[in-house]
Amino acid sequence: MLANSSQPTQRVALVIQYLGTHFHGWQWQPNHRTVQEEIEQALQSVIGYPVRIHGAGRTDTGVHAAAQVAHFEAPEQVPPHRWADILNSRLPADILIRASASVGSSWHARFSAIWRRYRYLLYTEACPNLFVRPFSWHYYHKPLDESLMQEALTPLVGRHHLAAFHRAGSKRPHSWVDLQAAECRRSGSFISIEVQASGFLYGMMRLLVGLLVQVGRGARSPSSFTELWASQRRDEVKYAAPPQGLCLLRVGYPDFPFSQEIWYETQPMFVFPSLTSSGSIAM
Repeated sequence: MLANSSQPTQRVALVIQYLGTHFHGWQWQPNHRTVQEEIEQALQSVIGYPVRIHGAGRTDTGVHAAAQVAHFEAPEQVPPHRWADILNSRLPADILIRASASVGSSWHARFSAIWRRYRYLLYTEACPNLFVRPFSWHYYHKPLDESLMQEALTPLVGRHHLAAFHRAGSKRPHSWVDLQAAECRRSGSFISIEVQASGFLYGMMRLLVGLLVQVGRGARSPSSFTELWASQRRDEVKYAAPPQGLCLLRVGYPDFPFSQEIWYETQPMFVFPSLTSSGSIAM
């Protein structure tokens, strides 16, 4: 253990990955396992006193993160880049610190961020796949048209009041969102939906994807999707997509101490070989 809490400190930023399957989200909760608590316990085991970490976003139960960002106040005697290895030796297998670095005393993982980007992954093959199941929504009931889903997403870009995608229980006083990008792409059996915004409402992505799937399968038109959220009809958004398909992909800052390979595209995309008409694998 290091010295007591009166020693000089420096602010250290972390890039964090976690598999959300067995966590009740990021934020500390009594009687539940959370990512924040696991990391804080690891820090306390090294430093010798409680340390609070501050995350860029509060992912929900079962949601993953490819490059969550957090910061904490660390004793000066430990070089900032060493914290990644120190913590990884004490953390469980479903959390990984990709890198650590020193930041200025006014830099804040949450308040200095200018955008967050989430990815939701759908798997559309009829046959289930064990290696895909922890990271996707297996949706095979009806074919999904990704072009219609993109058509529905496009009007969301801009500043909008998105109360239709705001779950109850949030402490946020309003539902205005500055949405910077919304993209839907297909790669073989997978459809990925990526949304980037300055901030996200509580439950927003899962509610949005749940409604968007209705568009993809032809149960709702893109124009009715837009009309619903524009008129703030929260009562008509009834289903949230399951959590395992959602991942906090990355967080953007005007001043970030990490190289791009550490944080930019760290959730691998699934790609399966295609079959020829004879059923053999195309080489």
